[in-house]
Amino acid sequence: MRVVYSCCIYLLLPFIYLRLLWRSIKAPEYRNRCLERLAVYQKKSPQAVIWFHAVSVGEVEAVLPLIRQIQAAHPNLKLLITTTTPTGSARVQAALSESVGHVYLPYDLPDAVARFMHHFQPRLAVIMETELWPNLYAACRERQIPLYLINARLSEKSVRGYRKLASLVKPALAAVELIATQSEQDRERFLAIGANSDKLIALGNIKFDVDIVAGVSEQGQQLKASLFAGRYVWLLASTHKDEENLFFDSYLQLKQQIPELLLVIAPRHPERFPDVKKACTQANLIVATRTLRQTCTPATDVYLADTLGELKMLYAAADVAFVGGSMVPTGGHNVLEAAAIGVPILFGPHMFNFKAIAAGILASDAAIQCHNQTEIMSAITRLYQYSDYRKQLISNGKNFILKNQGVTAKIMAVLASHLN
Repeated sequence: MRVVYSCCIYLLLPFIYLRLLWRSIKAPEYRNRCLERLAVYQKKSPQAVIWFHAVSVGEVEAVLPLIRQIQAAHPNLKLLITTTTPTGSARVQAALSESVGHVYLPYDLPDAVARFMHHFQPRLAVIMETELWPNLYAACRERQIPLYLINARLSEKSVRGYRKLASLVKPALAAVELIATQSEQDRERFLAIGANSDKLIALGNIKFDVDIVAGVSEQGQQLKASLFAGRYVWLLASTHKDEENLFFDSYLQLKQQIPELLLVIAPRHPERFPDVKKACTQANLIVATRTLRQTCTPATDVYLADTLGELKMLYAAADVAFVGGSMVPTGGHNVLEAAAIGVPILFGPHMFNFKAIAAGILASDAAIQCHNQTEIMSAITRLYQYSDYRKQLISNGKNFILKNQGVTAKIMAVLASHLN
């Protein structure tokens, strides 16, 4: 079955590259370093690496505390981090610079995987969340590279899909040394798709061990005191296509009650920055952008954060944050960074990618879920009017984080024998 799968990938390869080219029209980074996706490298790299794979920004953020603990405990180890997206790549480079190696993960083709293995010769493979690649996993097994799947999760929809591909999925899972799941429910779902119960352990969600670099909160407060002075800052974080438009009417109505209101928008994907600016101007909103270093005047409606890697600082500068990807059926984004920074959190109805976190933070009275424009305006008005309510929401959020931390240390213990 793996032979058929590989043939299909080879046949699809021209279309995969055409898709990269199409995406590069708005995001030029997609056309750069294309040879890395076939494991063709222009220079020598360290070998015998400890290799981590984190698909994109969210996974990179989640694994950063673990990477930093490993670097502190084992400074001589050579670490490699692979990603799939340019935004994930940019986050690795911004957060870790030259302290780790970084390339894109090659496509799951036998020859590309073989070149990757030969070039880096990893002695440990750690895959974040749920990336099941049959050829990659088989290559680890054949080369006797211990393979770990950490912070693993599965939705019911994924279970149904993987069951249809059992002849591919079961051999891949058999190549894994250990699967550390986010919850007991995820553990049961991995069992349902053929994982060995002896290789499964529910350790919790590593995303609770939020990595807040020293000085970020202070930078946010400085931004608030200077650029946003005298404004009540409503941050829309990690927004997606067609999502920003849903907030413009709410902003204009709230502005009548809160004259100092400022809408700060941080889109999830950089290729959308021009589109978001255009949408704001079409809605007759006065926009200032971060890359042009434009100042916020009393007339400014929207401050567009058209940069990468500054979201935590923006959370620290905000009076209230709406975490995007949740008013459109994208599945939401991680709300734990906002909770750790200490800002009141709102999110929409579509949180299926973070179902457990959303349920937990709501049960802890540490966030507000808004299903429509009316609920959004009501929540912001209440937070604006009642400072005690705002402080309680922030306190509950930080307590929710603290109660669930410690997973990074557990994973360190699991990997210890391969790191020493």
